[in-house]
Order: sequence, then C-alpha cells, then structure tokens
Amino acid sequence: MKTKFIVRTVAAFALLSTLNPQPSTCRAQGSLSPPGPPAPTMKTLAQVEPRTAISSAPFAITNPGSYYLTTNLVVSTGDAITIATNGVTLDLNGFTISSTAASATGFAVRIMGGLCNLRIMNGFISGGVTNSGGIYSGPGFQYGIAGPSLWTSNITVSGVHVSGCLADGILLGANSYVESCIVQTVGGYGILATTVKDSIAAACGQAGISGTQVLNCSGESILYSYGIYANTAINSAGYSKNFVGLSAETALNCYGSSPSQGLFARTAQNCSGYGGSGQGLAAQMAVNCYGYSQSSSGVHATVAQNCIGYSSSGAGVYAEAVAIACFGCSGTGPGIHAFIANSCRVWCGTTTITHKYNMP
Repeated sequence: MKTKFIVRTVAAFALLSTLNPQPSTCRAQGSLSPPGPPAPTMKTLAQVEPRTAISSAPFAITNPGSYYLTTNLVVSTGDAITIATNGVTLDLNGFTISSTAASATGFAVRIMGGLCNLRIMNGFISGGVTNSGGIYSGPGFQYGIAGPSLWTSNITVSGVHVSGCLADGILLGANSYVESCIVQTVGGYGILATTVKDSIAAACGQAGISGTQVLNCSGESILYSYGIYANTAINSAGYSKNFVGLSAETALNCYGSSPSQGLFARTAQNCSGYGGSGQGLAAQMAVNCYGYSQSSSGVHATVAQNCIGYSSSGAGVYAEAVAIACFGCSGTGPGIHAFIANSCRVWCGTTTITHKYNMP
C-alpha cells in the first residue's frame, strides 16, 4: 500500500509540472532596502501667492510684476501709489485708496510718463471733493488714476470706482482700455482712454467720457463740455448741462441730451437727441433717428431718412438736401424744411419744401 501511495504522489506531481511548467511568482518580494526620506509636498509662499503685497502708502512700484492690496490705504498728502516701471499688474483687491489731504493734491495711482503694459483693477479710489454750483473743492486727491503726461501705452483699467477728485478721474494715454468703471464728481475729465466700455462717468467738470471708441457707456458733464465725445459711439448716452450731450463721427443706437444741443454726429443711425436752444439731433446723414428741440430744429441733417423731428418753434425736420420718408412737426415753424422731400409727412406746422415727391 505504501508503495502505491508513493507512485501515485509522484505521478500527480509530474502531471502538475506538465500543466504549469513555470514556477509561481505570485508571492515574489521586492527589495527590502528603505526608499529614503519622503519628498516635500508643501508649496512655497511664492508658489501659493506669486505677487507682492502692498499694506501701506505711499508705495512706489519700481520692479515689473504683480502687486495687490491687503488693506485699505490712506495718505494724508501727496500720492498713494506710484508706478515707475513697465509690466505691472496692480490689483486693488476690493480695497479703497483714499486721502485726507485738506486741500486736494496728489494721485491715488500716479503713472509715470512713457510707460507701457500696465493693468489696474478691482477697487475704489475715494476723495472728499464735492461740487457746488460748478465749483469743485474739498479734501482728497487731485487725480484718480493718471499720469503727468499722456505718453503712455497699453494700459488697462477695469472694475475701478473713482469719486471725489479735484481734476481727472481716469486719464490714460494711447492704446488704453477702460472697462466696467465708474467715475463720479470729478472736476476734470471723467474717463479719457482709447476704448471705453461698459462704464459710467457722472457729474464731471470736463467731458464725461472721451475716447476713440465708446461702447455701452453713459457720460455727463455739468459744465461747458461734452457728455460723451468719441470717434465711434455705440449704445451710449451723453448728457451735458451747457454744451453737447453726445458728439461722435459715427453714432449708433445713441442718445444725447442738453439744454443746448443734444446729439451731434457725422453719421447717426437709430439715435435720438434732445436739445433746448440748439438742435435735438444734428448730422450729415441721419437714418432712423428722432430729435426734439424747444427752439431749434428737432432733426437737422444734410440727408435725413426715416426720421422724426419735433420742435416748439424751429423746424421739426430740417434737411439741407434731401428728406426721405420723414415725419415732422413744429409749433410755430416748418414741420419739414427740405430742398427735396420724398414720401414725407408734415403733421403740424408749415411746409418749406422746394421739390416734393410722393406727398401732397
């Protein structure tokens, strides 16, 4: 019996070797040598926050890089922050820069001349200057964000609210961009930049907003200047207390209002204007426009097409050359005055048209 058991056992092992000729490695062990100390996993402070903190003023930025406020900044006189080098990003980080100077002086952010590639964003600049009957006075800053000259370029200001400055709010140079900013109660320009978008300037002594392109903006001047002055103005509204509400080479979907002249443009399309002693809307080419004036022309244009004009005592629509499909009304003057009028209608007032077509 013992011999048979041994024979069967040997046969069984032989069969297993045939089915699995390779030795098993499922329990093989690695090196028992220690791997060494663990590598560091924490980031350095420079990696977590690769910017320079500003916690007091006055502060001068003399090296390119990114800077941010950690608290509100207050100065008693002069400038708060000076940018004296190219390639700087300044994040106000939701904080306020203010001045307690008894007589407004200095800059909240001074940009030295000839600089480029700057960005300033996200915060507030506050002074105590107020307006009384067109006279600006009080404590705080003279300028919000500006420089001693306009010879700067590639500057962006976004998300900044400036108020209570004796002179200009945001004054930038060539190739500059301002977006989503608010300026109010400043004695000079509200915003001056190449492109101004989605911004508001109110209660300004000089032009509310001035730029090559002004889009989706509102500007107000309470002295003798423009509410908005632009090469191209789109979806914007300008108000002036004593001058022109909105003036542009090309105005699209715009509104201008003033006791003097409401809106003035070389080409005005889908625009409207309100004027007191001057024209409501004046343009060389006015298309789909509306104008109202108390004592001058509601719409005054070389060519007026699909326009509506009202005037208390001037011409409703005054077309120096051609009026096409226009509607005019005047209390005491001509409803429509034109050299050629085609398919027009005079609702009230007299008619002074040299050549009529398709109309009574």
